[in-house]
Amino acid sequence: MPSLSRETAHRTSAPVTTLFDMDLRALRRDRAARTGPELFLFERAFDDCLDRLSLVHRQFQHCLLIGCPDPAWRARLGEFVLGIDALDPGGLFASAAGGRQVAEDSWQEPDAAYDLVIAVGTLDTVNDLPGALRLIRSAMRGDALLLGAMSGGETLPQLRAAMRAADETTGAASPRIHPRVEAAALAPLLSAAGFANPVVDVDRARVSYPSLDRLVSDLRGMGATNVLTARSRSPLLRAGRRAASRAFAAAGDGERTTETFEILHFAAWTPAKNG
Repeated sequence: MPSLSRETAHRTSAPVTTLFDMDLRALRRDRAARTGPELFLFERAFDDCLDRLSLVHRQFQHCLLIGCPDPAWRARLGEFVLGIDALDPGGLFASAAGGRQVAEDSWQEPDAAYDLVIAVGTLDTVNDLPGALRLIRSAMRGDALLLGAMSGGETLPQLRAAMRAADETTGAASPRIHPRVEAAALAPLLSAAGFANPVVDVDRARVSYPSLDRLVSDLRGMGATNVLTARSRSPLLRAGRRAASRAFAAAGDGERTTETFEILHFAAWTPAKNG
């Protein structure tokens, strides 16, 4: 990133691995903003948050929206909350939403400012997820609601297999696919960060593609291509690209291949002040 979590009084001093290049992550989101973001998975996740909010019979006062690839999300939240602040790891998305650019594990959080936080589609690519959750918790009041969604561990199995085929052909393995949090690990992480009654639901969106190139195009539009710090800086050679494309096509029906995107939807509350 090389941006590591800064030390604060309420955090431990355990070292954080710079798994993700946070500067590149921001640039990839900016590229998606300039070319037109691919929103279908983000919309699926955000709609789930709105559905859950509709079941909570409460008018929220002050919401923090983390991840805002569509500036219209702020207006859609207006039905449920009076005031909204927006944060995004990409500068262009942040600016379009009238918010600010931050890395979620290293921002200066206001103390107990929000009674609602919605985090969509970014927490799976922070270097210090426990630290990011603690920062979010510190920014929330008592009896406040956290809703969100992030990519889970079963995401992109066909792409993973295609990249293994490419590596076998070239004889040189390189980190290409992001490791992700498993569904079973997320609720304990939320509890450890100080949240109560965490609930995690798994949604697997299956999307069919005519080619590997079309899948990669969608990932670019999501700002979701490789931002691993240990990634190769050299492009995949032609033989590797051909092997990956063949492997992806072979996993399909001869015309299209179905890829899976695992979305972890989560909800949790902060303890009430007198709890």
